[in-house]
Amino acid sequence: MNIRRHALPLALAAALLAALPASSAPPGPPTQVWIDVATHSMPGMPDPGAMGGLGGMAARMMGGARGEVLGYPDARGTMMPGKFFDIAMLNRPAPGQPSAQQVPAGLGLGPSLPLLPPKTVVHTEQPGSSPEMPDAEIHLKFYWGCGNEVRAGQPREMHLRAKGGKFEFSGDPMQGRYAPERGVQPDPSYVLWPNPQARNRAPANASLVGAHRITGPGVPESLKFDLQSNADFMPKIALTQSGDLATGMTLGWQPVDRSKAYFLHALSMQDKTTIVIWSSAEVPDAGSGVVDFLTGGQIDRWLKEKVLLPPSTTSCAIPKGIFAGSTGEATPPMLSMIAYGPETNLAWPPKPADPKQPWNPEWNVRVRTKSTAGAILGMDLGGMDGMDGGGPQAQPQQKPEESTGKKLLKGLLRNL
Repeated sequence: MNIRRHALPLALAAALLAALPASSAPPGPPTQVWIDVATHSMPGMPDPGAMGGLGGMAARMMGGARGEVLGYPDARGTMMPGKFFDIAMLNRPAPGQPSAQQVPAGLGLGPSLPLLPPKTVVHTEQPGSSPEMPDAEIHLKFYWGCGNEVRAGQPREMHLRAKGGKFEFSGDPMQGRYAPERGVQPDPSYVLWPNPQARNRAPANASLVGAHRITGPGVPESLKFDLQSNADFMPKIALTQSGDLATGMTLGWQPVDRSKAYFLHALSMQDKTTIVIWSSAEVPDAGSGVVDFLTGGQIDRWLKEKVLLPPSTTSCAIPKGIFAGSTGEATPPMLSMIAYGPETNLAWPPKPADPKQPWNPEWNVRVRTKSTAGAILGMDLGGMDGMDGGGPQAQPQQKPEESTGKKLLKGLLRNL
């Protein structure tokens, strides 16, 4: 399989299908804290936390370094299995001053985490942030819905052409839902974790539940809060698959605690110019822009519109034959799945019950949670779970994941 030869049309598809606007910090109290919490699993791939030095090297190769700040943001687009969380604080009374966050012992990272400013603006990766595109053409085929048979009216097809820096569309375009970006683009006025001084990842048994406090120049004395289980790491998605690409595959999973909804998305490049895309939505939707942190209101709306699967769902079939051509020189079908978790918002002083009463909080804290999984369709999902990284055969196992994961998932699936 030659991934490099398909890089141009895949990047073009990413630019056209998932372009989102950049964001800046929203208005709010003088001191604001954003915490993103993610659990990521790759069935069939070992957790690098259990692989010693090899795991650390693999994590760095798969996206540990982003600009000037190693690791930040880890939780938005995780590329390796494990538990990840990011902290960003904007303290307007003393912007960019090194601070510290006292954390519970159950986190397993010591009594406190240093929060440090980046040297430059941290450009968090946005879908569609591809470099300037040379001339190219691609053919997109869209399928949707769980079930063994392809439904009437599918696939929808679209032809995209880039020439002279301009895009041309023909065919039947998709709606292309996406979650509006609510992250921050930190500059040196923020302080962050992880950072070059503190790069350790959370251990497998880590928990954020308990008392937290942030201290530093200009930080309000009142900035202390307790996180409950709703703001903790979610369990990993225990994903299984049965069947084959030609006759249809069924994906199954155990219910994920605290999950509000699920969504699955897969794609494959079947030849030099043709990309097949499928999602679990009951309505036409390209899908990749939905694999993100969502608010409770967004989840409720998309459940009602049948874009997302309800939390009681434990399986989804991929229609037979749609990825059957994904062999030989084609890229294998890459699957991403997300379990949307709760969002926690805290402020001090708390918002009064009477809406007419003035409210000027000193600070607020937002914690977002999700659990994601990524897999290659048709791959034995239990084949490498026991690998410990200590033997001479461990290194070659990482090479296929590096090429497909970094060049496909990072560009198109985003949260695999």
